[in-house]
Amino acid sequence: MSGSGFDAVAMLVQRLAVLTAAGIPALPAWRYVDAAIASDAVSARDLAARARREGETRPGERSAWQTLACVWGVATESGAPLAPTLQRTAEVMRALAQSARDVETALAGPRATSRIVMALPAVALLLGALLGFDLRAAFASPPGLVCLGAAGILNVVAARWNRRLLAWARETDATPGLGFELHAVALAGGMSVARARTLVDEASTAAGLALHDDVTGVLGFASAAGVPVVALLRAEADERRRSVRAAAAARAARLESRLLLPLGLCVLPAFVLAGVVPIALAILSSTAGAL
Repeated sequence: MSGSGFDAVAMLVQRLAVLTAAGIPALPAWRYVDAAIASDAVSARDLAARARREGETRPGERSAWQTLACVWGVATESGAPLAPTLQRTAEVMRALAQSARDVETALAGPRATSRIVMALPAVALLLGALLGFDLRAAFASPPGLVCLGAAGILNVVAARWNRRLLAWARETDATPGLGFELHAVALAGGMSVARARTLVDEASTAAGLALHDDVTGVLGFASAAGVPVVALLRAEADERRRSVRAAAAARAARLESRLLLPLGLCVLPAFVLAGVVPIALAILSSTAGAL
């Protein structure tokens, strides 16, 4: 997901946080911020389902809307304070948006290098034409046709390989630490641990999100150590996001070296087959003709 998707929803959540902090009830606050979503809502609890539907109509913002739907549903069901919950949600979304932007910035150089290298075979052909070689005759010969076909296949393989590498570098968890956050919201509303678990499971399932956070371990540690569980859950969520952000940055850094594989195995051989060999064939053909 792009950073702009989280940014857009974060702005909406921030406005909701300001309005609810000012004492405006949840449903009227939504109507101020986005009247279309709240138009036919009867209560604040209805808005979680509407947020989920909004995500289905905006693929670029789906993860952000799913997150908001989960947080809103858990907060309204548990009775957690809305204003601070929404404020933290907005901050988390901005952090995720910044992380996505950082990854795209790190990928800008490797992407540009990849595009330049992929253009090498075409540059070779253009250079040969400018130098006056009869490339059409060279490519019309059986060796030329073989070279052209092999170069085309290698270029297609290289392009697909590059796309997979870029997708691998961008791959990241769109909602890191959300399980910790949702349990913190539910417990902040005064729910028992068992009820909080049930509520979070229901909210995440309804939103279509799979949560993999080790909440059980954190709850057990908090109980054994006698520390505030809500603060610990939020700290774990922050740490999870930092880990995901570091992993994404590491993948982006490794991408540049991994792009050397399609370069060496596909693009450079295609450059030789489509540029060097046809020129050599043209030279041999013209030399034979002269003799």
